[in-house]
Amino acid sequence: MPPASGAALASPLAVGDVLREGGLTPHFQPLVDLEGGHVVGYEALIRGPRGSTLERPDALFRAAHHEDRVTELDCHCRIAAFRAAETAGLGAGSTLFVNLEPAAVGRRAPAGLHEAALAGPPGARVVIEITERSLTSDPAGLLRAVTELREQGFGIAIDDVGADDRSLALMPFLRPDVIKLDLQLVRDRPSVKMATILNAVGAQVERTGAQVVAEGIEDEDQIDVAHSLGATLAQGYLFGRPAPLPACPPAPEQPLHMLGRSAHPASRTPFEVLQNGRRLRRGTKGLLRSISRAMEVEAEALGASAVALATFQFARHYTPPVQRTYGTLGRRMAFVGVLGAGLPAFPTPGVRGGHIADGDPLLHEWDVAVIGPHFAASLAARDLGDTGPEDERRFDFVVSHNRDLATEAARSLMSRIAPSERD
Repeated sequence: MPPASGAALASPLAVGDVLREGGLTPHFQPLVDLEGGHVVGYEALIRGPRGSTLERPDALFRAAHHEDRVTELDCHCRIAAFRAAETAGLGAGSTLFVNLEPAAVGRRAPAGLHEAALAGPPGARVVIEITERSLTSDPAGLLRAVTELREQGFGIAIDDVGADDRSLALMPFLRPDVIKLDLQLVRDRPSVKMATILNAVGAQVERTGAQVVAEGIEDEDQIDVAHSLGATLAQGYLFGRPAPLPACPPAPEQPLHMLGRSAHPASRTPFEVLQNGRRLRRGTKGLLRSISRAMEVEAEALGASAVALATFQFARHYTPPVQRTYGTLGRRMAFVGVLGAGLPAFPTPGVRGGHIADGDPLLHEWDVAVIGPHFAASLAARDLGDTGPEDERRFDFVVSHNRDLATEAARSLMSRIAPSERD
């Protein structure tokens, strides 16, 4: 689109005007293989009308928030990137990275846009970049969105890992194909905090085979730093500034490895996940309370890079002492969520909640799941329906420290947490 006149640029622009006039321009920044030095893909970075108040993407999305058009803008950004990549001839074996705006997660786009925003350039792989804000604002919506994206063949990347402790807690739930390290890690001096981040990332890579990207590389010295951080890919001004794609960019020597699809997060309850093929134990509510408390103590020690989730059947079981315990966890951990019939979206400051509906088999369970970079545990118990004294009620239960099972159990609970803002 040609630049607007000076008079037009002086007038405030609306996001709707930008979208109607096709005013979005995608620029592309290369990602390179650190060993071979060849380009393996490009990240699409959107700009608004040149010289306008909405040229910068942060200003563009701020205006979209104000106009309640975030989802629409998010889809248009991806569509513009896909069309530009197709026009340039980005093809088989190449990978295109595009961003997903956190506020758009879980919200349906206007008719026709949703489908177009899922139609990537023919032959190219598409990786959707997500930040930790997506999980904490609408966990259930994000997990559903990731499932849909993987079913469509998209890869998943977590961006800015290390900038916020919550990004480390996000990794086990999304099982990313690509982990993009925050650019500050390349620039900062070594520290215990940096080592903690890199240990968590390294553990995830060892478990899943995810690729690691070092962002913000500007000189040769930082390439050595990127290697030391465990990165195999890099991005930054040293390799190219954001610009239009070159015509017919060459295919990479080796396509980026993708991990593949993951199970739907809400397909089974924690008890169904953990009891499969395992010997059940039977115990009273008093025993389960002690087991739960031991897990809560572990959770508190894990701190800001871990997640704790629990079910209480009914809101009346989320008693004041329990509220104090989970309130403390909520202040110290990346994410804490509780579920029960009648529980609101924010049952305690710092704690997220969710209602368990009639007919949901989760209503008959008592579950606790704690997931950290180097620790995973889950308790899953099913109520036997006893009457009588509360502490003598019996449950069949399983406790597991198997990371895959505990994480699947935690995903099942996370998928039922209410969004922080409802449409």
